[in-house]
Amino acid sequence: MGPVRRGVILSLLPTAAIADTCAEQRPSWDGTPVSMAQEAMFLATTPAALVLAFGTVLALRFRSSWGGLVVVLGWTAFVTFITMLAPESRKAAFAEGCVGNPALFIAIIAAICVGTIFYTAPPRERR
Repeated sequence: MGPVRRGVILSLLPTAAIADTCAEQRPSWDGTPVSMAQEAMFLATTPAALVLAFGTVLALRFRSSWGGLVVVLGWTAFVTFITMLAPESRKAAFAEGCVGNPALFIAIIAAICVGTIFYTAPPRERR
């Protein structure tokens, strides 16, 4: 193995910069890889998700179609931020293992949004 190839391989290994990313994003991370369920629980307990969950409960309680629209758009913006607009440090933390795959959380949120849309839709009138 030549020096160039060895340098390329060593550059792919996690470094102190990635460890700093994990220390910033998940300070209580114990070093084990984060599962999808753990990531879903972490994302569900963020302040934005808790506010959106409270808004969803209110929209469902009052059966408000406009409130349902607002919370569905809020959930959409939140999921978009997690998946597409997240900073590069989240990608580095995912490579290190301190951030898990958010697919389970996204699936749960999609089910909540579909249920909210169907539940708050105005009833059809019979002809």
